[in-house]
Amino acid sequence: MSTAARPTTAVVVGNPKAGSRTLAAASYVVRELTGEEPDLVVDLATIGAELVDWHATSVNDLVAAVGRADLVVVACPTYKATYTGLLKLFLDRFSVGQLAGVAVPLMLGAGPAHALAPETGLRPLLSHLGALVPTPGLYVLDSAHDDPAAYADWLVGARPAITALLTHPRGATA
Repeated sequence: MSTAARPTTAVVVGNPKAGSRTLAAASYVVRELTGEEPDLVVDLATIGAELVDWHATSVNDLVAAVGRADLVVVACPTYKATYTGLLKLFLDRFSVGQLAGVAVPLMLGAGPAHALAPETGLRPLLSHLGALVPTPGLYVLDSAHDDPAAYADWLVGARPAITALLTHPRGATA
């Protein structure tokens, strides 16, 4: 994590549609948690074939930048009860321990049947990659992605823990 007074933030979106509702939802979560727009937005749908080129400097640079972010919201629509292959392609580039900050797993879905998808698929992966995931994952219905009420209860529970970690990052001394 950086030692700057203001935490660095990133959004990673695994929706195959650029500029998606998933991107809007992830950006909203960052704004609600920090009061600022994300510093880095990685909309994977815009990357193209470089995503499968393990030597693509542009993608490797994005991986490094996301890995250094103090807060990263990793967002994806729910496909077959899990995250998309597009997101998997990007996350496969991270080494174990390379995500240094706090991560929020966020998934959107058509109905409540897959509400545990962020917890059962995305949260363990983000933890494995080194991120602190101090709160339950967030699942939002597609139809409510632009309704602040869809995020309100999660934000009430998550904001104190995330704010505390961003204010006092791991490794920092009092």
